[in-house]
Amino acid sequence: MIRTAASCAWILAVTLTATYLGATWKSPPEQSTDSRQSPEHLERKKTEPISVPVIADGNVAGYVVAQFIYLVDPEALKRLAAPPDAFITDEAFRKLYVEKIDFAHLEKFDLQALTRFLTTQVNRRLGADIIKDILVDQFNFISKNDISK
Repeated sequence: MIRTAASCAWILAVTLTATYLGATWKSPPEQSTDSRQSPEHLERKKTEPISVPVIADGNVAGYVVAQFIYLVDPEALKRLAAPPDAFITDEAFRKLYVEKIDFAHLEKFDLQALTRFLTTQVNRRLGADIIKDILVDQFNFISKNDISK
C-alpha cells in the first residue's frame, strides 16, 4: 500500500505541476488580429497608365510610360472624397519628370525607392495612412525615334 500511496502522490504532484505550468505559462504576444491590415483584406486597384516626357538638351527624347497598382483598405477608400488614383499619378508624374534616369542602364533605377516615395507622398496628401503599398505594373521608356516608326 505504501507503494500505491507514493505512486498516487507522485501522479498528483505531476498533475498539479502540469496544471500550474499550463495556467501560468506565458505564450508569445499574439499577432494583431486586425484583419484590415492583412493582405487578403486589402483591395487591389490599378491606375491608368501615364506618359511622362523625358527632356534632353531642350528636346523631347521620349516618354516614360508607367502604370501602378496600389493596395488600400476598402473601408478607408469609402471615406475618401476622391479616389487616390489621381494623387498617385500626379506624384509619379512630378517625380519622373524631374528625375534623371539613365535609360541606357535602366536596371540601376531604384523602383523600390520610387514606390516608397509615392506611398509616403500620397498618404501625406490624403492626410492618413490610406495606401498600404504601391507596386509597379508597367515601367517603360519609348524613345522619340520609336514613336515615329
